[in-house]
Formats: sequence, C-alpha cells, structure tokens
Amino acid sequence: MDRRRPRRQRRFNEHWPVTLRSPLPARTPAVHAAALLLASCVAASAQVAPLPSALCAGWQGEPVCERLHEDAQVRILRCTFPPGIGHEPHYHPPHFGYLLGEGGAMRITSAAGVQDRVLEAGSFFSNDSEVRHEVLNIGQTTVRYLIVEKKYADTRAQEAIAPGLCAAG
Repeated sequence: MDRRRPRRQRRFNEHWPVTLRSPLPARTPAVHAAALLLASCVAASAQVAPLPSALCAGWQGEPVCERLHEDAQVRILRCTFPPGIGHEPHYHPPHFGYLLGEGGAMRITSAAGVQDRVLEAGSFFSNDSEVRHEVLNIGQTTVRYLIVEKKYADTRAQEAIAPGLCAAG
C-alpha cells in the first residue's frame, strides 16, 4: 500500500493575477522595429565585410599564393608559408585543400576563435561553404597547400570582395 500523501495539484490560474514588471521603461513598437532593423544591418554588414580572395590576400604586402590554373569554374592555387609567415584575413568560396610536402603547424584564426593545428603530410580538407580566416605558420617547416576553389559556388557579392594585392596587378 502506498503511504505517500497525495500531491496537491495546482490549478493553472491559482496564482493569477500576476503583474509582470520590467526594469526597463515601456517601448513603442517603432522603437522595437528600429532596434531590430539596426541589429539586422550590423549582422548583414558582418557577413559581407569586404575581404580579398585567397589569391589576392598576402602577408605584409607580399603574395603567398600563386595561380596555377583558373577558368570559369575553378581556381587552383599553390600557397606557400615559410615559418613565421601567414596569410592576412581573406575568404575562400567552397574549396578543397591538400597539404603538399612534409607537414607543419599552422595557427588558424576565424570568427570561431583561434586554433593551432599540427599538419601531417598528405592531409586534406574540404569546405562546402565560404570560409573567412587568417593563418600563420607557427612551425619549423615550410607549409605548402594546393587549394582548389569552386568559383561556380562563390556567392559573395562583387562589392564584398576587396582587391587586396590584385589591385596592383
């Protein structure tokens, strides 16, 4: 036999009326709409901040990537990073990357934070969406990547592409 006392069930409106009070003064719908619009603009501008492509970004005014092939569909780059050399902020459309040579260590900085990665010879990666980042070789060996960018999948608006080093050439 169950000797527990039966629970008293609360009715939905047992504690009503309750007055909810906000520490902030009441705002009109127009103020809420303006705040929402401002937040949208800030978010949209962060998404389309002008950045150079990987080809046009460099390190301290010097290029780090060279174009091996380009047509209407793809761009193939070889990017070379000696120790202590990086790649200033840039973007890639969807792409595939393959590590040429012996490996090394790179620091990748993006909106997600900073990651140090140890790279093994022959490692590869693929991204199905735009990537925005900067990198720095923090290892003792020269790191070389072969990058195949899918130009046909690049959705970045032309006004959101900064010329970078490509403006000089």
